Formats: sequence, C-alpha cells, structure tokens
Amino acid sequence: MGLDLGTTKVTAVIAEVDPDGLTSISGVGTKKCEGLRKGVIVDIDKTVRAIEGAVTEAEIMAGYSLGSAFVSISGDHIKGMNSTGVVAVSKPDKEITDDDVDRVVAASRGVVVPNDRTILHVIPQEYVVDDQDGISHPVGMSGIRLEVQTHIITGSATCAQNVIKSVRRAGIDVEELVLQSLATGYSLVSEEESNLGVAVVDLGGGTTDIAVFKDGALHHTALLGLGGHNITNDLAVGLRTPLAQAEILKIRDGCAKSAGIAEDEALEVPGVHGRKARHLSKKVLAQIMESRVDELLYLVRKQLVKSDYYEVLGAGVILTGGTSLVDGILDASEEVISMPTRLGLPEGVGGLQDYVDDPRMATAVGLIRYAADMIAKGGVPRSSTDASFGSIVGKVKRWVNTFF
Repeated sequence: MGLDLGTTKVTAVIAEVDPDGLTSISGVGTKKCEGLRKGVIVDIDKTVRAIEGAVTEAEIMAGYSLGSAFVSISGDHIKGMNSTGVVAVSKPDKEITDDDVDRVVAASRGVVVPNDRTILHVIPQEYVVDDQDGISHPVGMSGIRLEVQTHIITGSATCAQNVIKSVRRAGIDVEELVLQSLATGYSLVSEEESNLGVAVVDLGGGTTDIAVFKDGALHHTALLGLGGHNITNDLAVGLRTPLAQAEILKIRDGCAKSAGIAEDEALEVPGVHGRKARHLSKKVLAQIMESRVDELLYLVRKQLVKSDYYEVLGAGVILTGGTSLVDGILDASEEVISMPTRLGLPEGVGGLQDYVDDPRMATAVGLIRYAADMIAKGGVPRSSTDASFGSIVGKVKRWVNTFF
C-alpha cells in the first residue's frame, strides 16, 4: 500500500505486483485532511482519522486489507546534501561485489547529522572505479578503488516520528518513509527524461516540492513553503469571498493567464457571511491568479538556478500535483521558467488506472512503484532507510509473501 500524507488530503493506493514486476492498482481511497500544515503534522487526531478513512475506502474497493504501507514524508524540515564515499575493493582478484557497494554507500553516510535529524535516504548518483567515472552498476567490474557520489536526504526526527505515530495509530505499520518528491518521480519520470535531465515540480496545497533527476539518478531536492493555498488565500482577499468559495472559483473558473479573457466575461462571487453576491469580470480572477502563479514559478526557477542544474535540464520540467490542473499553468511555466513543460500523470501501472490518471495521485502511485522496485531488488534498497527507524527487512519479506 502507498499512503500519501498531503497538506489537503490523504490518499491510499493498494496494488498487487506480479512475478514479472507488473503493478496493478486494486484499491484507491482519498480523504480530506486538516491535520497537516505545509506537509508537517500539526494535529495527530485529525491526521489519524483521515488515514483511517482513506485506507478503509481503498480496502473496500480492493476487497482485502493490508497491514502496512510505504508512507510519504515532506515539509520544510527536509534537507538534501551530496556526499562521497571511498573504499578499497576487498576481493583478492579485485572484482567488485555487492558487499563492496554496500560498504562504499555506507561510507558516504559518514556525514555529521545533528541529533535532532535522521537520514531518510542515501541515493547513489554514480560510481567511480579507479579513474573511470559515470558508472551506474559497478558489480562485476574489476578495480582497486571504488568511489560513490550520493545524495543524502535528512529530515527532522520529531516530524518523522509523528508521521510514524499517526500511521500506526490508524492500525497500519510503516514499511518505510519515502521522500514525497522521490516517490513522485517514480510515477512520472521516464528513463529518457531521467538520463537527459528533468525537474519534477509537485504543486501541492501547502508546499511545492522540487526534485531534479539527471544521469538516471536523483541529484537535487528542494521545497518551497508555498502552494495552491496561497493562490486561494489571495483570491479570498482580493474577491472578498470565503476561502471555500475562493477554492471553488479557482478550480472552476480560474486561469493562470489573463491574456485572451474578455473583460465582459462575468462570474458570480459569493459574499462573506450572508453578504450579497457580486458579479465581477472573470479577467479580474485570472489577473489575481496570474500574479501569484508567476511568483510561485519564479521561485521554482530561482531554486533550479541556485541548484546549478538549470542549464542541464534537457527534458525540461514536469508539473504535477493539484495546482498543476489550473488552466494555463503549463504555458505560464514555459514562459517563467523558460523550459518546455508537460503535465505529470502517473504511468507504468495497470488495474484501476482510470482512478489514478490524475496528477494529484502521482505521489501515491509513485510509492507503489517504489515498493515494486524494492521487491524487484529483493528487499530494502541499500540507498535508503535509516537504522533509527529499526530494521524493516523482515517486514518487507512478510509483505512480499502476502502476494506470492
């Protein structure tokens, strides 16, 4: 099961993985959640109720229950850094083994992490055997010295434990906490895009998660504390209407580009607390949205430039998340970020595909594909899972056995 804890909603997706690695969606559940703010849990009780509702809905659709899940984690406490590990090849004949790869990845974890933080992922970017770089799979090669470049994701230990606590109180074991933007990439990014260079921008309700993939690996992660809620808030203030009505107007009538909208196109704007509704030009709505969307996309561009990957993103940008459904936002992205942009819809799954053919489902489906990749590798990937969360290898094996 994939369990996506978003700022506005909790999504649960249940899937089966056949011996060939094909993933089939069998259950989907979604519940509104008011227990998170900008990706961080602020009310455990509300979060637990949302998790229980989403999981129950998914289990009813699937026709069976699962006791564990791969769970997304996000928030501005997430930090990414690059690291290097170096070891000597151990075998007398100097053939590189899985054990050498384990040791070199472990060596790259030797960075100073404060006591209040925990390592969530250690993701290999490339290996270097002696003086030969750009290697993705060194096992079986010959060499004396093995080096690895990794991207290390850390998060607040308290925030991570609150996620685990909430999920467990809902009756679900946590197989692994997975960075939201990493999971999203699993469902959206093709091998060609990953090799060429692409930025996945997840426009959520409270946050915007950014992940840069290059040369087949994750190279950079960042998070902005802005999202669709900020657009809704601006509309509520600018149009003097309740937040709930501003959200409806944003989805139903909103547009990220005001050009081309006639001045005489009118819409009805409900008043606050019984005040009379007013009729305003649809162009005014678009102008407010355009300003906020452009600001958000400018901050995305600024983050990509700061990362030093902006110039090498040959495949451009993938926009996903609920806010990516705003009319005109793809055009706005191409203008502001100055890169080709496409809408990110989950790929590579079967079964109830119609239920997840939506950018708002990208993370939940990505968690499923991440789990399927783990199964294909025979257990917990060497690049992830901090020991502070306990060993989960046994749980993964039991989880796999439920399908085989």
